[in-house]
Amino acid sequence: MIELNIYQKLIEVRKAVPYLKKEAQGKQYNYTGSSQVLSSVREKMDELGLLLIPRIISKQVSESAIEFIGDNGHVTKRTITYFTELDLTMTWVNADKPDETIECPWYGQGVDIAGEKGVGKALTYAEKYFILKQFNIATDKDDPDAFQEKAEQYRKPEPITSKEIGLLKTKVLEFATLREKSDTDVYKVLGVADVTGLSSKEAKEILAKLTGWITSATKELAKKEKKGA
Repeated sequence: MIELNIYQKLIEVRKAVPYLKKEAQGKQYNYTGSSQVLSSVREKMDELGLLLIPRIISKQVSESAIEFIGDNGHVTKRTITYFTELDLTMTWVNADKPDETIECPWYGQGVDIAGEKGVGKALTYAEKYFILKQFNIATDKDDPDAFQEKAEQYRKPEPITSKEIGLLKTKVLEFATLREKSDTDVYKVLGVADVTGLSSKEAKEILAKLTGWITSATKELAKKEKKGA
């Protein structure tokens, strides 16, 4: 079994979770919850032996008072909102080689009314968004199939291989001979001006088309020869 380094392990985790559907519901919108994000990578991290260790570098808490005014113009209620900001480092550790680590500076924030949960909320916020950004996990409103289609559109197409070029030219010549046409005529019908400018996917589609044409042309020729005999 090939032993992966820490970077290769992180890539394997990224491959495992390309997309997360927004399942948690707020008052006005759906969102991706922290537990959903963590559970999506936990199994793969355990399998590969990856640890993520957060460490708080500094903390800042600011207070903001909110007053509620009644119909009589007097203050009926007063609350204090605590806004906690954390500067952290998120450290990846390869459990198979503990000296192999990657340290990333990060930031977290949390809002709380009671005051005692600010740090916890900020840590949860930091961990959730760190994982989403570390592994480039998409959280579009689209379904996973639609996301995959988008990813395919954005991905640069693979160029045609030399093997595919040779095979395509052979098929074109074979079909041209069967139809008593030139290879230029066949390329014109296929809409191909330059074989080398095709992508691998386009080449495969054209090869499939040519194979069908050759099969049909061969059958037609066999029938004619049978009648002539």
